[in-house]
Amino acid sequence: MPDVPKRTTISNPPFELVTSKGDITKSLILDAALYLAGRDGFEGITIGSIAQRMQMSKSGVYAHFESKENLQIEVIREYHRRFRHVVFEPALQTPRGLPRLKKMLELWTEQTISEVSTGCIYISGAFELDDRPGPVREELVLIVKTWRKTLVRAIEMAIEEGHLSAKTKPLDMLFAVYSFILGLQHDARFLKKMSSVEIARRHIKGILDLNKPVQS
Repeated sequence: MPDVPKRTTISNPPFELVTSKGDITKSLILDAALYLAGRDGFEGITIGSIAQRMQMSKSGVYAHFESKENLQIEVIREYHRRFRHVVFEPALQTPRGLPRLKKMLELWTEQTISEVSTGCIYISGAFELDDRPGPVREELVLIVKTWRKTLVRAIEMAIEEGHLSAKTKPLDMLFAVYSFILGLQHDARFLKKMSSVEIARRHIKGILDLNKPVQS
């Protein structure tokens, strides 16, 4: 029986051609760092913890990032790159308007489900870094704001296409769907209530249906 390919996720990224041993090592370090970030939070991402997990010297890890702060920032950027690849970019292949918005939210929900055991850096990082000013927090804020702007623009396009009512308030809809994803992550990860998956899906569908134009 032929092998069935795994669905591309942040923890199971697509194979990408790298051109040097250094690129391969850096990619493997970021894989290890993303795992530790999901398990232990940003404080778990240290040169020492990565070196131990990778079974390499601290100086070897240091040569790629030079500081714990740089390593944490690179982890955020790598997470965002993978998130774009598995959520945003596939959604762009669907027609603009409501189909694209629905696909984006569907893939985001699926990604959240796949991260129940590891945690979402967008969400867990926001709680961990909310009162820790500095470059790492600033990088996460930038990335989260970028994703939120992407969602708002997708909602606006659905309105422009006539798929959602002109009375739809994009920021209100963003707040609602973001709240449903946060609730899903909290209940599924912390309370181990997988029933929250269908609850989140139902409410996301409900907020979209509620804002469709009224048929005359």
